Amino acid sequence: MKRNPIYVELDIQTDMDKLWTLTQKPELHQQWDLRFSEIHYVPEADSDIQRFLYKTRIGFGLEVTGAGATKTAVQPKTGKRISVLRFGSDQRSSLIREGSGYWKYADKGSGGIRFSTQYDYKTRFGLAGAWFDRLLFRPLFGLATAWSFDVLRLWAEKDIPPSATIRKAFIHALSVMMLVVLWCYEGLVPKLLFPEAGELDLLRQSGLAGEQEGLVLTFLGIAEIGVGLLTLLFHKSRYWYRLQIILLAILMLGAWITDPQLMKAPFNPLTLSGAMMGFCLMASLSAADLPSAYRPARKPVPGDKSRKGGEKRDLDL
Repeated sequence: MKRNPIYVELDIQTDMDKLWTLTQKPELHQQWDLRFSEIHYVPEADSDIQRFLYKTRIGFGLEVTGAGATKTAVQPKTGKRISVLRFGSDQRSSLIREGSGYWKYADKGSGGIRFSTQYDYKTRFGLAGAWFDRLLFRPLFGLATAWSFDVLRLWAEKDIPPSATIRKAFIHALSVMMLVVLWCYEGLVPKLLFPEAGELDLLRQSGLAGEQEGLVLTFLGIAEIGVGLLTLLFHKSRYWYRLQIILLAILMLGAWITDPQLMKAPFNPLTLSGAMMGFCLMASLSAADLPSAYRPARKPVPGDKSRKGGEKRDLDL
């Protein structure tokens, strides 16, 4: 089965030495690269090939270990740097059997470095492993590589440590997903599926819908689901979260004015809207400087010789 190698490229506004340090020192590399939980260099005597051991924790107490070798070189005429590596795992539960790839560092001449990687690997478990890799593992592995490159960019350009970036990204993702779930639930369950459970009576008491309570409630339900889904699209917009806070305040005050007794219930509009406002605030505060797997390029530009690299004539390992 034909495999497409994973390619990721990103322009990073930093100097060559800083980027080289962040990517070549194992104790720094393992901080930003999601593919590796631990990297340890094996002491070598008088050798330009550096061997290493790696470990990747995949959750639920499971981990994959492996070994590899890397070699680096600098092209004197262009100043480009390259690091090639081979890696593999003897662990029978590891999908990846062996692979190879490269990192290339090209100075753009304007205070920026074009950092690129391309790698490929062979899998275990026959056709089942090949199809699993093609349909799920390889796409996710590529996204993890691209996302890691953007974490590295934030570290190199803005001195934001990967631990802070990853923590903020987790908080942002959790806040956004909670908003999506709550908006969609409030639009679907009490308004579209079970309006007679209380929402319909509340709308009748308000007198705002005339005799079209059912139609208005359906519209409100669809609108709330729409707000939830649009949150995925505009999750980095602080203005979107401000608008949501205003909408939540209007809905909460409307319910309070219509039926003040609702505020005495254990679960009432105040607790729900207050929690959602809190998620809006958390998502808004964490929206800046988020890494994205879609910022790096995933294919080299055809015909651009400056982007090509990793051939055996550059460096043998």
